[in-house]
Amino acid sequence: MHDKIALVTGSSRGIGRATALRLAAAGATVVINYRQKARRAEQVVAEITAAGGQALAAQGDITDSASRQALFATIADAYGRLDLLVLNASGGMEANMPADYALRLNRDAQVAMVEEARPLMSAGARIVYVTSHQAHFFGTAEELPEYVPVASSKRAGEDALRALIPALDEAGIEFVAVSGDMIVGPLTAKLLERSNPGAMETRQQEVGRLYTVDEFADEIVAASQGAIPAAHTVLVGDVSEFVD
Repeated sequence: MHDKIALVTGSSRGIGRATALRLAAAGATVVINYRQKARRAEQVVAEITAAGGQALAAQGDITDSASRQALFATIADAYGRLDLLVLNASGGMEANMPADYALRLNRDAQVAMVEEARPLMSAGARIVYVTSHQAHFFGTAEELPEYVPVASSKRAGEDALRALIPALDEAGIEFVAVSGDMIVGPLTAKLLERSNPGAMETRQQEVGRLYTVDEFADEIVAASQGAIPAAHTVLVGDVSEFVD
């Protein structure tokens, strides 16, 4: 990843933060994207620079057009290009959000991010979409009711992104998805536990093992490199309950 410019959405905490730290350790210059918590993003930047890496904190609400434009203007001014876009930011279980928020965040904003990133990306660049088995295989197994808005909208997001692959191929830009089961530690798991206490422990008993934030971030970083073929989906962990 040396000399690569990478943007990880939602990278001030959780899976995004762990991914950004690993990309920086591998030599990438990483844009730490945050929506509101500037101090938390600056702490990630400080951790990267203290370890000898390079990073920049950049505010950007990916559901807001003007905010997205400002985010990419910051990247353009600082680096003039983007080699890796990790679409990590997602949600849909937050309180006090509009009924269509999950779909706007997990589908519409993801597509808009790709479209607005493309002028900065050239042949050889890569887009990595982070999802879950519950979303990637949506409709093939019983879902936790609390997670259905997230899973269904992320599946819609993946479908919409995959529809862009022919155009991305023409530009030489690669698309890869990384799918995992419930991950121990991030905000979504905490919100799920809040609404359905014991859900994570039950899921771990069902599948035998759930990946940690750091372990899943390792898989995302691996998918960010050329060894994983374009248009491929990396399935992290057991998927036997979702496929025949």
